[in-house]
Amino acid sequence: MSRVGRVPIEVPGGVTVTVDGPLVTVAGPQGTLSRPLPSPITVRQEDSLLLVERPDDEREHRALHGLTRSLLSNMVTGVTTGFVKELEIVGVGYRATARGPAALELALGFSHPVVVEAPEGVTFEIPVPTRIVVKGIDKEKVGQVAADIRKVRKPEPYKGKGVRYAGERVVRKAGKAAK
Repeated sequence: MSRVGRVPIEVPGGVTVTVDGPLVTVAGPQGTLSRPLPSPITVRQEDSLLLVERPDDEREHRALHGLTRSLLSNMVTGVTTGFVKELEIVGVGYRATARGPAALELALGFSHPVVVEAPEGVTFEIPVPTRIVVKGIDKEKVGQVAADIRKVRKPEPYKGKGVRYAGERVVRKAGKAAK
């Protein structure tokens, strides 16, 4: 049995889970998320617990068992507290400015500013011009938007300039040796 898959998901008060055939919908104070289940996996609700079950011990079913349980757990967490990814901008003249809650303008040393639009359900906050906070209820979307922003100007290994995750350690290389 999958160690991850067999752990029940606790559904807090204020969160409703609806299982309609292969579609699971989770609604809470932050919003609503839906996701189709893979065909062999089933979800059962008992009181305030969600149980993810698989039909047999086939290799593919074991893999889907743990994956489905993690995805459902992330949905419950998302509609209750939400997810946050923080990015730091390092470099002289590098900064971010907000264009409303759903757009971001980045000055990253290019000849033009880079505009990043947020998908539905994701918002940006800029507490300081060198820090970006990506918030949302869908963990997958928040992580993908943060990765896309980082991809615009990855941290380079010589001076460390670029966009990085908060707390990310960039391994630095030695520059050219002087004669």
